[in-house]
Amino acid sequence: MPALRPGTTLLEQLLVITLLALLALIAMTSGAPLLEAAAVQTASRDATALLGLARDHALSSGERTAVHFGPQRVVVHIGTDTVARADFTDRGVRLHATRDSMAYAANGLGVGAANLRLILSRGARADTITISRLGRVQWH
Repeated sequence: MPALRPGTTLLEQLLVITLLALLALIAMTSGAPLLEAAAVQTASRDATALLGLARDHALSSGERTAVHFGPQRVVVHIGTDTVARADFTDRGVRLHATRDSMAYAANGLGVGAANLRLILSRGARADTITISRLGRVQWH
């Protein structure tokens, strides 16, 4: 009957560590697109919600509501007051807008929104939000 060994050799341990490192590498490279997609989708949802908030406020209050776009943020203004903002810096999402701002008139129509496009991107993933002249928001 063969004798049982109480431990493992250095070669066996190195082999196990190498296999674990390879599995971790595969998991990290295949997981990156998922993280990019999740970050862009969350940023798109936040931007769309802020545009809806601005339009709803303009309709309910009868006041013009402005929305400003920066490289990594969307800010809603009523007069000189900042009402809401979304900052995408911590998610690594970039925002490109065809205009730097737009407004919703008291009737909910977009002023300066003539087919305004917001492109939110991170890595290879990008989403586009289009705001029509009527103030409608489409996310695709």
